[in-house]
This record gives sequence, structure tokens and C-alpha cells, in this order.
Amino acid sequence: MTHFKSAQNTVVLHLKTLLLFIFVSNFSFSQAQTFKKDVGIFNFEEDIIDYGTIQQNDNGLKTFKFTNSGTAPIVISNIKTTCGCTVPYYFKTPILPGKSSTINIKYATNRVGKFSKSIMVISNADTPQKRLQIKGNIIYKNTVTLK
Repeated sequence: MTHFKSAQNTVVLHLKTLLLFIFVSNFSFSQAQTFKKDVGIFNFEEDIIDYGTIQQNDNGLKTFKFTNSGTAPIVISNIKTTCGCTVPYYFKTPILPGKSSTINIKYATNRVGKFSKSIMVISNADTPQKRLQIKGNIIYKNTVTLK
């Protein structure tokens, strides 16, 4: 009887080991099969636009150009700016893979001095929050003196 129990315990042990091996192998195999998810990818021509030195009340409109170099459409859900002096204009329609689009930024140039503002583009792209920046220096408008 003892010999029978010993053989039975050995069989149970081997079965447990086999089941553990199958489980671990199956888990490892499933981890190795990672599927690439289609995703849009922003490819901006530039992340920072430098206005340079401009005069007070000059046109503050600049354009960020980009291409979707991914495999899925990009949808911009929101654009946040650091102050009300920076206003974004953008298309709310999906940007298809391989297609280009723009984000226009209107900066209020009524204040004199250096400026640097951040623009946060919120989308479904591979980088859900893309930071852009504008900067420059505004000087007083030239005055003309009469003789």
C-alpha cells in the first residue's frame, strides 16, 4: 500500500509540474504576441515659433504646420494656452495618415516686452499632449515726428 501511495504521489507531482509548465508556456507565448495598434503621429515642421522682434500691434498670427505620419487619423480634441493673449485656431476634422494640416496661433501684440507662451495640443495621437511654444520681443511702434 505504501508503494502504491508513493507512486500515486509521484504521478500527482508530475501532473502538477506539467500543468505549471503548460501555464507558464502559454502565458509567455501570449506575451510575445503583442499587436501594434494603429496610431496617429504628429510630425511638426517646428515645435517653437520665434516671432523675433516685432512692433507693438503688428499682426500676431503664426502657423504651426504638421503631417500625420502615423497609421490612424489624428483628432485634436482641445488646445490649451497659458493665457488669453494666445488664441488657437484649428480644424476639428480628423487628419488622415499621410495628410498635413495647420494650427494657427494669434498672439495679442499690444503689450511691449519679451514673451514666451506654451500651447498644449490635446489629441488621440501617440503623444496625447504635444507642447508647442511661441516667443518673441515686442517693441514700441516707431513714431514719426513732424517738422
